[in-house]
Amino acid sequence: MSQDKNTKMLIRLSVLVFSMLAFSFAAVPFYNWFCRVTGFAGVTQVAAEASDTILDQTIEIRFDGSLERGMPWDFKPEHTTMTLKIGETGLAFYEAYNPTDKVIAGTASYNVFPYSAGAYFTKIDCFCFEMQVLQPGERVMMPVTFYVDPDIINDPDAKYAKTITLSYTFHVTDLPEEELALRAQTNIKTIK
Repeated sequence: MSQDKNTKMLIRLSVLVFSMLAFSFAAVPFYNWFCRVTGFAGVTQVAAEASDTILDQTIEIRFDGSLERGMPWDFKPEHTTMTLKIGETGLAFYEAYNPTDKVIAGTASYNVFPYSAGAYFTKIDCFCFEMQVLQPGERVMMPVTFYVDPDIINDPDAKYAKTITLSYTFHVTDLPEEELALRAQTNIKTIK
């Protein structure tokens, strides 16, 4: 009887451990999906085109740029503020510079503050949609095209926002295989 109890307990614990492991892998994609759908935690929205409604009410957009520890780039917004009408399309630029003698890839994470405005801050195009690869000494201007959805004025929490801060943080990313192959070919040609 004791052997049977131990076997049942082992099976139960194995199922519990397996379930916890499965939930841990599912948690990140689920959280990302939840944030994109709701704008929770300042996650922005994406649209294919500009808003067809522009209100007379204005809103100030602040721009912020930072780097993950260990990211050697210089990264900053071209301008720190912009005032737009709600629904009007804005175009802002961020400058990135690779001061090293190495090719470095980076990916930007982003959010907006106040968090309640995340569901209404809509990007049409953004450098943050793709990995960026900077050559040694390369300096680039990276655009973000956006608007604040006019529906923000109907949200009881977000309608009082007079300022929205768009923040980006660049993280070092492994170079893609194509880039590594191209660098290897360039090095071979240089050696010959």
